[in-house]
Amino acid sequence: MERMPHHRSHLRSQAADHAHEHARPEALADLLDRDAALLGGYLGDATGWIQAESAREPERIVDLGAGTGSGGVALAERFERATVVAVDRSAAMLERVRASAAEHNVAARVGTVQADLDEAWPDAASGADLVWASSSLHEVGDPDRVLADAHSALRPGGLLAVIEMDGLPRFLTGDPEAAALETRCHASLADAGWNAYPDWAPHVRQAGFADVRERRFGAQAASVDVLDYARATLTHIRTSAAVQLSAEDRTALDALLGNEAELARVATRVRGARVAWLARRR
Repeated sequence: MERMPHHRSHLRSQAADHAHEHARPEALADLLDRDAALLGGYLGDATGWIQAESAREPERIVDLGAGTGSGGVALAERFERATVVAVDRSAAMLERVRASAAEHNVAARVGTVQADLDEAWPDAASGADLVWASSSLHEVGDPDRVLADAHSALRPGGLLAVIEMDGLPRFLTGDPEAAALETRCHASLADAGWNAYPDWAPHVRQAGFADVRERRFGAQAASVDVLDYARATLTHIRTSAAVQLSAEDRTALDALLGNEAELARVATRVRGARVAWLARRR
């Protein structure tokens, strides 16, 4: 599977520092929640994979760059004896984590730690049986240092799971012209480094992990909620990537976002995928 070269991306899907870069962090949190609601089906498969590969039932799980908590809550539901430490640099995101944990009746086992991984690994995130990093590793300035810290934070035999978006979600499947617009937008964003990350396997091995495995998880959904998710995502692209898009595509996106009936006609389904790496500390 071809990977993009690593550098800090401009689309921060579950990254903590979204809240610091955007004037409306609540809009980003809503976007993450919509993504989890419609494309979060992969979480069951991913956590089941981790369970099958675990030498022991995890008792302590660290969720790095927890975002709004979809991953951490899914892990708490899968591993009923585990406590989850959700780490994020954004206080607003951690509020969402606590709310989600309460909604899913796992609040007693989900704690939060506000910390910037670019500064140091938090002491509260040590002694783990599982470290989960979903769309967050490519956001740190020195991912190799963070991977080394994760290795040190894990107990022997513990697991590391790194999850990334395998391409941006696609919505405009109901019309060839709209689909072509979406393809051009994605190509422009890829050229600019949006959602860029390397093949993490060599980095994970370099940090001292063994038994590195890779899997891809796909997901798609078709419902009335797709329209809201499509509108929010396309608006995020339009407002955050104006420089990367051509003038023609900016105009086309404006026209589409300004025509609710047309957007509903072409945004009929959402497709997305995740790629995951799983590795073990010796």
